Amino acid sequence: MNARNFCVIMAGGIGSRFWPLSRTSKPKQFLDILGTGKTLLQQTVDRFLTICPLENIFIVSNLEYNDIIREQLPDLAGYQIMLEPMRKNTAPCIAYANYRIKQINPEANIVVAPSDHLILKEKQFIEVIEEGLEFIQNNEALLTLGIQPNRPETGYGYIQINKGVIDKKYPNLNKVKTFTEKPDYDLAKIFFESGEFYWNSGIFLWSLKSIQTAFEKYLSEIASLFNEIAIGLDPKTEEKAILSAYSDTRNISIDYGIMEKADNVFVLCSDFGWSDLGAWSSLYDHSGKDSEGNVILGNNVMIYDSKNCIVNACDEKLVVLQGLEDYIVVEADKVLLICKKQDEQKIKQIVNDVKIRKGDIFI
Repeated sequence: MNARNFCVIMAGGIGSRFWPLSRTSKPKQFLDILGTGKTLLQQTVDRFLTICPLENIFIVSNLEYNDIIREQLPDLAGYQIMLEPMRKNTAPCIAYANYRIKQINPEANIVVAPSDHLILKEKQFIEVIEEGLEFIQNNEALLTLGIQPNRPETGYGYIQINKGVIDKKYPNLNKVKTFTEKPDYDLAKIFFESGEFYWNSGIFLWSLKSIQTAFEKYLSEIASLFNEIAIGLDPKTEEKAILSAYSDTRNISIDYGIMEKADNVFVLCSDFGWSDLGAWSSLYDHSGKDSEGNVILGNNVMIYDSKNCIVNACDEKLVVLQGLEDYIVVEADKVLLICKKQDEQKIKQIVNDVKIRKGDIFI
């Protein structure tokens, strides 16, 4: 284990596509969605303990999740939990983490990862991360992990690669040609069949020096805001400085702000059983099924004449279903959702409609 390795885990999302199980007060990263006995956040921290020491793992999240993070990760010191006063997307989140890590080790190598992803092949994942860390330690590069697609998926972003051997030591390493956000089905099919596109995992690796140089070049206003923060100040003063920086910074993703503009962006193409668990269909795909293709999460669910459904219900209620095919059925905290699987992309809009019509009580 290299003491120069640091991990930044982004845990501030609200997981609206997993509504109604995922709520603003307790998003999916804080839930044991997979039934393993650990939340997605806890699993993510455990995954990186072979990469870096526990004291080098930082959680960046929203102020409202302070208590739940401390409850789920009691071994983390206070300085390792970094709380954003408002949501401003991933670029400010990463800039905030950079300037905290700089105070500890200016020579740091950093992995940035979401807190709510599924990794089925842990051993292969660690091997890919270690390979990537070795590369970025010896090269001024911004590296992302690309996932070998197995279908024309419309829910993921895509990375197009420039094929060609860059370094014989890293046969799966390629220069990035283009990034494309979630395409429609026809374009996703073209991407899939071309063999030049990989899913964008949202996992990044870079040295602190490389990412700081990129911020100063492409997001100089954000770099300046966080350069002004004296991280060593007492908590109250630091809190005010962070609030000021977030109030002034713009809302922008690291992908759009830096990765799509920089000329030293590389992708390590890999396959380690990855899913972003972005929606109920992702959970369906990775869960055990009965003889009719149903995924049943809950001990008091009875299902008849139904196929290819996913049902999630609390154990305190008896749920009986008959005659459904390809449906999502979720009962959680005074909300019942019944939605066709093919229409699950509408759940995000449904959440917005509920908020407008019913207020925050069900959100």
